[in-house]
Amino acid sequence: MIVAMGAALALPAIPAQAGTAARAAGTAPATAARPAGAHGAAAVPAPGKVAQKLFRAWLRGDRAAAGRVAAPAAVKTLFAYAYRAPDEFRGCTGNACRFVHTSVRVPGGLNGVLMVVSGGTVAKVYTSRHLTSPGRAAQHLFRAWTKGDRNSGLEVATTGAVRTLFRARFGGVGYTYQGCFRAGGGLRCAYSYEGGAMLMHMGGGKARGYEVRSVGYIAD
Repeated sequence: MIVAMGAALALPAIPAQAGTAARAAGTAPATAARPAGAHGAAAVPAPGKVAQKLFRAWLRGDRAAAGRVAAPAAVKTLFAYAYRAPDEFRGCTGNACRFVHTSVRVPGGLNGVLMVVSGGTVAKVYTSRHLTSPGRAAQHLFRAWTKGDRNSGLEVATTGAVRTLFRARFGGVGYTYQGCFRAGGGLRCAYSYEGGAMLMHMGGGKARGYEVRSVGYIAD
């Protein structure tokens, strides 16, 4: 087709871009809403998801994968667990997530594994301990009390024993470890102090591990 000189060539119109059209109309183009406080940063995973990632890595024996979601000390503690793996995820209370045994009896009120999650990483792991001497179990509980760490106490002592001991804060009295002895048909470990003594009543044995079943006090 021949077009006359000076005439405009008729071309198909190109659709205007949405942003251009909006600006032409005097309005800003629509954009996707950003969640408040997100600022483009990746969301921190829920504590339960982090804890279960570490647990699955442990079941596979995969230390490298475990190290990607947990502190080195936490990985070391978990991979040293003496008993078979807990069989139930009990959920999380705040940032503390528990895996418990339902088919086997282990020492202490912790009854398995507790993971403390911080900032998307398992920062600390507590586990039921397999201690083959009553004195080690008693001293573990005593140290936990001096630090105010109930979870550490539950690694080797029943919930009732920990509750009794932690009713008072450590301090103000000098304690001396007196060892363990049999009395009244049971096994006890003692700490003496001026004016009396604290007795830890022990249970368990070498095969399963010792635990502190209860705590009592006597006065001079």
